[in-house]
Amino acid sequence: MRTTKGAARNRAKNRLFKKAKGYVGGRRRLLRTAKENLVRAGVYAYRDRRNRKRDFRRLWIIRINAAVRALGLRYSEFIAGLIKANIELDRKMLADMAVMDPKGFEAVVALVKQAISK
Repeated sequence: MRTTKGAARNRAKNRLFKKAKGYVGGRRRLLRTAKENLVRAGVYAYRDRRNRKRDFRRLWIIRINAAVRALGLRYSEFIAGLIKANIELDRKMLADMAVMDPKGFEAVVALVKQAISK
């Protein structure tokens, strides 16, 4: 008597089709096409997890630059001043402060201006 993979293969296919839920047409219904699309989706997901970090850093820099220019500095001068003043706030925190806590951000900029003028 020959053995088949029956139940195990069906479980594997069902897992695969569950992951392909939301795809259109054969991308959801056909095994080979669904597999190919899941592989491609995984590649895009891997790539874009890295791109998201890049995009957020760009956004934070733009926000910091806009806030700092309103207070009479340029972004590059501000970052150099942060290093001189030994202020260890990352760009995410600085951008958040610029939007949510303008008074606190102005205090940081004042400290940076002092450090630059020394």
